[in-house]
Amino acid sequence: MNAFSFYNPVKLIFGKGQLSKLKDELSLYGKKVLIVYGGGSIKKNGLYEQVISILNEANMEVFELAGVEPNPRLSTAKKGAEICKKEGIEVILAVGGGSVIDCTKLIAAAAKYEGDPWDFVTKKAFPKEALPFGSILTLAATGSEMNAGSVITNEETQEKYGWGHPLVYPKFSILDPVNTYTVPLDQTVYGIVDMMSHMFEQYYNNASNTPVQDEMIEGVLRSVIEAAPKLIEDLENYELRETILFAGTLGLNGFLQMGYAGDWASHNIEHAVSAVYDIPHAGGLAIIFPRWMRHNVSVNPERFAKLATRVFHVNPEGKSVEEVAHEGIDRLAEFWASLNAPTNLEHYNIDESKIDLMVEKAMVNGEFGNFKKLNAEDTKAILTASL
Repeated sequence: MNAFSFYNPVKLIFGKGQLSKLKDELSLYGKKVLIVYGGGSIKKNGLYEQVISILNEANMEVFELAGVEPNPRLSTAKKGAEICKKEGIEVILAVGGGSVIDCTKLIAAAAKYEGDPWDFVTKKAFPKEALPFGSILTLAATGSEMNAGSVITNEETQEKYGWGHPLVYPKFSILDPVNTYTVPLDQTVYGIVDMMSHMFEQYYNNASNTPVQDEMIEGVLRSVIEAAPKLIEDLENYELRETILFAGTLGLNGFLQMGYAGDWASHNIEHAVSAVYDIPHAGGLAIIFPRWMRHNVSVNPERFAKLATRVFHVNPEGKSVEEVAHEGIDRLAEFWASLNAPTNLEHYNIDESKIDLMVEKAMVNGEFGNFKKLNAEDTKAILTASL
């Protein structure tokens, strides 16, 4: 493995009834709080009322930013930052899924910055300070609750990029599986695809001697694959929600990526697609990732075969390494399809008309990917295969 440094300061508060810890955690950072949330599902399921009651009990002065989009927008983050500056906000509370937390990270940094927050996303500037924030997670998917990464869409320029900085780690994150009971079936499936994709991105690396990391990723993947089909038939099963919620956090909190850099090319391609078409991120990944895999089997067929045998239980007897690898990819695609995830871009009414534009968006910083560098020709081939 490669030399590495590891840092993760997030206080993870996990389990049933842990919302009771909110008062003590939030009070450490101030009395003026901005609550950031999405389309209002937290009001329908009662979580909003619980949070407000706790904040009132703590004598907090509460401000709100509602309406964070599934692909969080720069304009929304700017609104949040302006509220923080105008009202002297001392701490932010993100209540929702990864999109809400991603948006909150940019708000936290932008609240202490006089320039355009897009500067952070495009790496023209880097935060020097940020407001503290905590999160209450309602969707198992992105792992944003325990990392310093964020993905933001600039709707004016049709650009979508990931960014991150150590100053925007959450101070704490409260994860109660009960708060994911009301996540609808399609969003539950998207979350499962997203967290598995994060693990695949990390699994495909070029480091040597990573048996511990490989076993960890393979083990979490097997747990997700076992739980997912049961969960979609029983959406209020506590143990299944618990398993999936914890897996999503482990999938992208840095624990699985010590000692190497993952690939992340599939994410870059999907960001280009959803920047142009505003489709669900995990829906795009379900379509693109198996095509990326097929496009890159020849880079290291043994790596793909290892995943096939250890995670998808492909029997290698009498088969070439390449045959085993391709069978594993087929089983992944079949598994996601069995959960009713989309299988091609036509699902979102996407045709070849804007492929060149999507390639252009994906190539904005040149060749990308750490397992194998992709150029424009590679990217177009993967997108074409995804139609």
